[in-house]
Amino acid sequence: MSIAITSLIVGAVLPYVWVGVAKASARGYDNRDPRGWIARQGGLTQRANAAQLNAFEAYPPFAVAMLLGLWAGADADRLGVLGLAFIAARIAHGVTYLMDLATPRSLAWFAGIAVVGILFHDAWKAAA
Repeated sequence: MSIAITSLIVGAVLPYVWVGVAKASARGYDNRDPRGWIARQGGLTQRANAAQLNAFEAYPPFAVAMLLGLWAGADADRLGVLGLAFIAARIAHGVTYLMDLATPRSLAWFAGIAVVGILFHDAWKAAA
């Protein structure tokens, strides 16, 4: 399996890591009202939930850009490196979110979105 495809799979699973942290970081998880329960939480639990939501938001543009690059025949090795860079940025984003480090979190977010922009550019260039 190529690194590019592996990064698509890891990126799809990553939000569930953060939701697992959110649910495990506070007592009394209420499966009958999970959204109400999370709304009543604070601290690490809320930050993990926010990391989960942001990971779900960041994934679709990455997936589209990567799939377009693969479809257009962009350089597979470069796509793999960019996929790994995106995953690294998203892991850094989640970890800094959990640690309540706002500036490094924003830098990690920007790195991830920059990778997506590069992926779109590479797909466009390969399709031209």
